[in-house]
Amino acid sequence: MFNSKASKEETKKSRTMERNVIAKNSTFVGEITSDGDFRIDGVLEGTLKTKGRVIIGVEGFIKGIVEATNADIEGKFSGELSVANTLTIKATANISGDVIVGKLSIEPGATFNATCAMKGTLKELNKKSDETKKRSEKTGS
Repeated sequence: MFNSKASKEETKKSRTMERNVIAKNSTFVGEITSDGDFRIDGVLEGTLKTKGRVIIGVEGFIKGIVEATNADIEGKFSGELSVANTLTIKATANISGDVIVGKLSIEPGATFNATCAMKGTLKELNKKSDETKKRSEKTGS
């Protein structure tokens, strides 16, 4: 009668499709961990870890650490930002701190005062340096 496999899949889908909101004129201080998406129109001070997308609205501000799969920023961010896939920075955005991304898109007019590392490039550089080390080890002995 009951198909537990289907209900588990539905539960997993609904969990990742959720959108959590920190509304305008709201301030949240602390640590958040979630599978769902987040939209920040207020202020978040602390840590946000999600497997979903983080959207910082025009009046939104995050100060702290963010780890997400994707992110769209229209407001302000200060701290450490790690985005596994694509970080989209809109013209109204103001970013400062340390940023690690897979792909980066910045609209003209955005303020981007951050150190930035791209994951794909880091992997390639690490592979090249490993190959160089192996070659020098072979020729050195």
